[in-house]
Amino acid sequence: MSEQRRTSGILLHVTSLPGRFGCGDLGPGAERFLDQLAAAGQGLWQVLPLGPTSMGDSPYGALSTFAGNPLLVSPERLAEDGLLDAGTLDAALPAPGGARIDFAAARATRAELLRRAFERLEAGAAPAFGEQLAAWAAAPEQAPWLEDWALFAALRTRFERAPWTDWPDDLRRRRPEALAAARHELAVHLRFHRFVQYAFHRQWARLRGAAEARGIRLFGDLPIYLAGDAADVWTRPDLFELDEHGLPSRLAGVPPDYFAADGQLWGNPLYRWERARAEGYAWWIARLRAQLTWFHLVRLDHFRGFAAYWEVPAGSATARDGRWVDGPGRALFDALRAALGGLPLVAEDLGEITDDVVALRRALGLPGMRVLQFGFADGKSDHRPHRLEPGIVVYTGTHDNDTTAGWFAAAPEAERRRALDYLGCTENEVPWALVREAWTSVAEVAVAPVQDLLALGTEARMNRPGVAGGNWSWRLAEGAFDGDAIARLRRLTEVTERLAPPAPAADEAAPPPLEPAASTPAA
Repeated sequence: MSEQRRTSGILLHVTSLPGRFGCGDLGPGAERFLDQLAAAGQGLWQVLPLGPTSMGDSPYGALSTFAGNPLLVSPERLAEDGLLDAGTLDAALPAPGGARIDFAAARATRAELLRRAFERLEAGAAPAFGEQLAAWAAAPEQAPWLEDWALFAALRTRFERAPWTDWPDDLRRRRPEALAAARHELAVHLRFHRFVQYAFHRQWARLRGAAEARGIRLFGDLPIYLAGDAADVWTRPDLFELDEHGLPSRLAGVPPDYFAADGQLWGNPLYRWERARAEGYAWWIARLRAQLTWFHLVRLDHFRGFAAYWEVPAGSATARDGRWVDGPGRALFDALRAALGGLPLVAEDLGEITDDVVALRRALGLPGMRVLQFGFADGKSDHRPHRLEPGIVVYTGTHDNDTTAGWFAAAPEAERRRALDYLGCTENEVPWALVREAWTSVAEVAVAPVQDLLALGTEARMNRPGVAGGNWSWRLAEGAFDGDAIARLRRLTEVTERLAPPAPAADEAAPPPLEPAASTPAA
């Protein structure tokens, strides 16, 4: 990575954007944020996973690895397409809320607007949109997932969001005659879900084009696991560790760590890696191919699980009683690279990292991650700024951390003292001092959550790992990331030589997001 230019970016999930309809979406607010990123000289916008969410609204418990979250579809963009009018939008505006998202209310508002837009489409409005939808739905890229997703989503609505394991046996087991009958009975609902997915993909493609026009790359996040009630688990149960009822026989999680004394029992089903290997990792290839149509760069969540993963028996109360099991290792990535070419990936290598995980990441030539908040718990941490290496992505904190202001306020006194001595600042200056350490470091990519750029406290935290409720709902206040904050960040970005270059001309290919280190063996 020695020839890779230095760059930087901001971590902010799409739902956290300001917006009119209960949460952020892919509409004008997202493009305004791109303008702010460009004004601040940033080259990356990092978001969390974009799939439709299950119980708890976690982006990491997606109901599909291919479908987009309907909650992110912009009603304002649908109005531009001729499928909604201004009066309908104004009538649908939710009551003013606070700094947190009410997901139930936001879903209800969005569902009603999507239903109205679909009814107008069915009645003959926006014929060009309808023709483009039909062509998109028939394209081979959608064949691996769209029809299965549409049927799954329609059935899930029919059964009042019950998991597929609670559906009637013939549907749960996907008997062909039952599926055919359901497709016939729910034909209108299937058309609705195709419409929603086309609207999402159409709007995301527009946003990606807007980012590229500003010289900004979109940095996505691929969860290693899916929710047990996901469409992919229903359609491909052979790829997952399930019992005869479709329930996970062994559960995903991590052992006790910095975030949770009992470990984290995620509850996701684990993979049958031997089955994936037998079919040449075809599902994984399709999965990553789809992500690379959305993003320029993809973070591989829980990378250590590809070397070895923590397996917890079903029925366990915590993750303490698990064991390490070998993952697919390099074979998976060899198959991905053979099918897809270069792999613009970042390995999330946080937590309990052993030599085999480090060896796998280095053999694949993938950049890892460092988090500066972890650098002051003791005097030997590899997350300390002066211990960083060029070929990594450095963060002040991630979506799983407290904000830097919140972390510092709650840290033990010895940790606070080490941080102040190292940073050479006052307590109130710690968030910006940590941003400065990230930007001035040798790491070729530096990222900060927008909360740290604004020195926000624990009230702005995105997620508390191991805590079931109250996560993912923080929102950026309208106007909070303003001219002064943007100008300050641009000055820092400029003096640390991370300023994003001008957008490439339309006929120029964009450079790859990250390249393997020259000294690293190619996979």
